[in-house]
Amino acid sequence: MKKLLCLVLAIVLVLGCATGCSGGGDSKVDAEWEAYGTPMSDARIRQALNYAINKEAIVAGIYDGNVDAAHSMSTPGMWQPEGLEEYTYNPEKAIELLAEAQWPEDYELDFATYYKDQTSADLMVAIQAMWEEVGVKSQIRIVEGDLPTQLWVAPADKVNGPSEVTWDILFGAVNAMTQSEFYNKFGSEAANNSHTPKNEALDKFINDSKNASVDKQVEAFHGIQEEMNKNANYIPLIHVSAYIITSDRLDTKGAPIGNDQFTYANNILDWTTTNKDGRIYTNGGAEGKYQDPFVNPGLMANNDYVFDRLISANEDLVPSEGLLAESYEVSADGSEFTFVLREDVKWHDGQKFDAEDVAFTIEYSLKVPGANAIMGNTYKAIEGAKEFVDGKADSISGITTEGNVVKIKFADVAPDALTVFSQWPMLPEHILKDSDPLTTATDSFWQHPIGTGPFKVKETVLNSYSILERNDAYFVKGTGNIEEIYMHSSGDSDPNLVKNAEAGLIDYAYCKNSADAAAMDKMSGMKAETISISFTRLLYFNQYPHPSNVK
Repeated sequence: MKKLLCLVLAIVLVLGCATGCSGGGDSKVDAEWEAYGTPMSDARIRQALNYAINKEAIVAGIYDGNVDAAHSMSTPGMWQPEGLEEYTYNPEKAIELLAEAQWPEDYELDFATYYKDQTSADLMVAIQAMWEEVGVKSQIRIVEGDLPTQLWVAPADKVNGPSEVTWDILFGAVNAMTQSEFYNKFGSEAANNSHTPKNEALDKFINDSKNASVDKQVEAFHGIQEEMNKNANYIPLIHVSAYIITSDRLDTKGAPIGNDQFTYANNILDWTTTNKDGRIYTNGGAEGKYQDPFVNPGLMANNDYVFDRLISANEDLVPSEGLLAESYEVSADGSEFTFVLREDVKWHDGQKFDAEDVAFTIEYSLKVPGANAIMGNTYKAIEGAKEFVDGKADSISGITTEGNVVKIKFADVAPDALTVFSQWPMLPEHILKDSDPLTTATDSFWQHPIGTGPFKVKETVLNSYSILERNDAYFVKGTGNIEEIYMHSSGDSDPNLVKNAEAGLIDYAYCKNSADAAAMDKMSGMKAETISISFTRLLYFNQYPHPSNVK
């Protein structure tokens, strides 16, 4: 791979030098950006830096063809509009735009990242070389310490700055469950928009996307992408791929394949195995604890199988049908959700699941520090939630329960509400009612969690393995024969995955390491399938002037 990278970069250098290696202009007219204080404020310069990047070379040379070049943060499909400018590699065009905008030849970009892995380093060095060939110098650095302060603090003046961060360009990534996670941070009201000055058209599209109608959301997100694409507000680089690994000992009965970092209906109770003991082996087991789900609802396998959600999502994370709720209804204006709960659901300890558990889960989750923004913003939009969080009320007035019916009234539009109800699990009030949500991460509950899901915790050796057993009292019986799930302990990455597969101890696994997937795909009886996930690596432009540059 390194030889291929060297070859690709050599080609880039030849092409670049063939077009000339100077981007500066010598016009006597002052550059438009000079009075503002940063060349990053000029759309022509941002476009030029985009044209100077050979994405296809990066895909082939750094990622061995295991990712796709990106032209937007959204992956191709219903959420990405047609006709976006792809900024196909064109160093001649880059040099032309730089000259037109009077790029200052003595300016050195502060090119920052918070990633420390070798692949990210290779990528940044490649981009640095490509920019150098059109006359743009940059200095790469890794940001360490207090990342939120150094990366995402918005300036007080959302139009003129100055900036509260010091970088010019930031290499980062967004792993999104919803489209809003990609784009809300570019709005002028976003507290984490440290980079993009107020744009009224962009703000309008972002505001329009906050709608309960999926059709109107699609229209708005298309408008966002078209506006940002035209102005080159950022550079989308690649869409990351992930992999599902299965052995020939497992038959998933045609189950849909999606991104296992989140939860979707994969019908595991219908799966069958030829393992005589009915046990299948996977990764994503508990390390220091069974991960609480408040930040990422499905990062570890137990969150998918031990807990249930109010409704199910399909493999594209689009809410599909009821789960703990046998039915649900959304009012025409999107302000009220009604869930009719199943009456045959029990917690793993035999206690009955009821409507009070739903109200408790929302109220408890609202007070968990560092909880996922999508979940938190949705719960905060419920009528009375602000008073509850501020300690002015004992419960959230917008949540009412009567028998097996839960009604949730929203004071503000909550466009991601159905997605939230399909992702975050319900929690047992009778166990956690005396638990402090402020310290839930260390609560003993997460050593042996109790859910309502199709499997329950049987045995755990933290940082080694976890065993889940089939929940015979589950309200769906299924047609399969899987009795146990043995989960090797691992986090978002699994250094022992290939070794376990070689030992015959992987029947199903999720991974994002292309080398591991390729190695297992070559093993007898193993198969690796590539899946598309909403995980995009990109470059942010800091378009605000640094304080020292303000005139």
